[in-house]
Amino acid sequence: MSKEAKLVVEPRTQMGSAACRRLREKGLVPGNVYGHNAPPTPILVASDVLRPVLKSGAHVVDLDLAGKQDKAVIREVQWDVFGKEICHVDLLRVDPNERVNITVPIELRGTAPGVLAGGILEQPLHQLTIDCLAYQIPDSIQLRITALQLGQAIHVRDLELPEGSHAHAQPDAIVVHVVKLQEQATTTEAGPAEPEVIGKKPDAAAAAADDKKDTKKK
Repeated sequence: MSKEAKLVVEPRTQMGSAACRRLREKGLVPGNVYGHNAPPTPILVASDVLRPVLKSGAHVVDLDLAGKQDKAVIREVQWDVFGKEICHVDLLRVDPNERVNITVPIELRGTAPGVLAGGILEQPLHQLTIDCLAYQIPDSIQLRITALQLGQAIHVRDLELPEGSHAHAQPDAIVVHVVKLQEQATTTEAGPAEPEVIGKKPDAAAAAADDKKDTKKK
């Protein structure tokens, strides 16, 4: 699920590539905050402040910009060619009361004991449409199947969703289950078929031959 963190940033007055390069040399990351019909605001944030937030996996932050509080989504992070230094960050303001409909993937975690017992894992539902607060959009719905036995199923009602979120699918809809391996019916091979007499049934042909013999004797 989406994690949250607090991020304190400052307005940025230095613009342009050269100015941004100088900021990076001082351990500062240039960026922008935009969204909700407000003009983009250039910002800067200390790299040692931003890095732990990114490392924590947070996608939503309680943004403090010059004392003003906002909810914001980390929209884009640019790294250097070696993937070590943060070059730029973009943040998108979101209304904490805005609800959205979003379809998110369902990711299975672990191995089901029922599969080890000879069953087959089937996942009828690979994604789920939910409505949730805009700042609580999950990247995915992670589902642990390490307790799923042969013949058991996990339903939509069993999923762990962000607080206050609702699934559009029926609660009884099966997300994943372990079913028994169906035994294929064995077919008995038939012996070679006897050739049929074209135009007459075998018994009729034999009867006709006997009639001819009786006629000749007479």
